[in-house]
Amino acid sequence: MAIRMDPSVNVLGGALEPCSTAPMTGFFRNGACDTCAEDQGSHTVCAVMTDEFLAYSRYLGNDLTTPRPEFSFPGLKAGDRWCLCAGRFLQACQEGVAPRVLLCATHARALEVVPRDVLEAHALDSDDAG
Repeated sequence: MAIRMDPSVNVLGGALEPCSTAPMTGFFRNGACDTCAEDQGSHTVCAVMTDEFLAYSRYLGNDLTTPRPEFSFPGLKAGDRWCLCAGRFLQACQEGVAPRVLLCATHARALEVVPRDVLEAHALDSDDAG
């Protein structure tokens, strides 16, 4: 059975823009926060990593900083863009350690987990939010 990608639409209703190709991100590792029914973590929020968020994620058991060459994963550092799980982003918001996000590169399905006003409050591209 083939995996069927959801339409590439961002939270603003436009075309989903790339999040990062260096490092390559996304559930499909296509550089965008595209998603599908099989993406149980909803890797839909394009976020700019911070040292604070990376330490928080590592504390919760998801070490995003250590390279994993067997998975072609270089490890992340502050400033890298990455498609985060919507639930982890919301959790980080509640703990006060959420990174900034790019609305134009955040998939519309993130709104199933994260309220739009929360995404907008953390947006780097907030001029596009309205």
